[in-house]
Amino acid sequence: MFVSRLLQWYGDHARDLPWRHTHDAYRIWVSEIVLQQTRVAQGYDYYMRFIERFPDVASLALAHEDEVMKYWQGLGYYSRARNMHAAARDIMERFDGVFPSDYEDIRSLKGIGDYTAAAIASFAFNLPHAVVDGNVYRVLSRIFDVDIPIDTPAGRRYFAELAHTLLYKDNPGLYNQALMELGALQCVPQRCDCSACPLCDMCAAFALGKVDKLPVKLGKVAVKSRYFNYFAIECDGTTWLHKRESRDIWRNLYEYPLIETDAPIDLVELSQSEAYKQLFDGVGRVVHTTPPFACRHILTHRIIYATFYTVSVELPPRSLSHLTPLRLDDVDHYAVARLTELYWQYMSHRK
Repeated sequence: MFVSRLLQWYGDHARDLPWRHTHDAYRIWVSEIVLQQTRVAQGYDYYMRFIERFPDVASLALAHEDEVMKYWQGLGYYSRARNMHAAARDIMERFDGVFPSDYEDIRSLKGIGDYTAAAIASFAFNLPHAVVDGNVYRVLSRIFDVDIPIDTPAGRRYFAELAHTLLYKDNPGLYNQALMELGALQCVPQRCDCSACPLCDMCAAFALGKVDKLPVKLGKVAVKSRYFNYFAIECDGTTWLHKRESRDIWRNLYEYPLIETDAPIDLVELSQSEAYKQLFDGVGRVVHTTPPFACRHILTHRIIYATFYTVSVELPPRSLSHLTPLRLDDVDHYAVARLTELYWQYMSHRK
């Protein structure tokens, strides 16, 4: 009865999404990676653009990483794009360009964990692997009144075993999608309409008045604030961007020269710092051509407070001699973080 009700509800309420009309493992993979940490409404357009430019494994593998990152720009969590690019090249080398159909082979690809491997295996090849994402955690914890924290090893093991036990082996792909969709549309985190749920009379949490208390998490990681001071330096129609290559946020994205500080700082104090003096060494006269642009960007465990200074100088900075000067009109060809996009929008409105 559990399965029949769930599948009937899914048939009546499932969203019409392009990756649900294909068994192409590559396209299903792209959709799953795009939708990690991303709402469907936001990810839909990114998916369509990405698939149009990279319609198969080979086209993604042959692309330059900078272009892949440019198509990912704005989605965040950029390691997803880097890992997908690396995995596509791995598929070309190890599997002759054919997306693997074995769960363990899928799981071996870079950036693919248990959930994504199970999703691809079941959606593309109808293999009996249960998917457990945030939506599934929520549905199962409420139906069975499970208060084991989902962000612990014990919790993850318990729910993986429970999901596997419940899996509808005759059509695992359809069942997995139905269970996830129920969590996405009906069994939502807060203020869900339980009376409209097809499993309401089977739900232990509803019977006990505990729906809003499940699932259980141990706690959140402390959020750290960081302060970025960017300098869009212009000299004779050129500017400079550099690629972030350290193991930090926005790795392999481009940005303007940056001075990071431990706390908010104004330009007067910043200009007295050693980092500022080194950055503008040998440039001659420095002119701030527009008011500073300040914005904030919230990441999972960080809040970035950024200030962009638009600066005109007489001579190219010696500190940037290792970078290639760019024409001002060419900077938007490079993949950048959302903060820099906001700065460009600010500048375009001033023209």
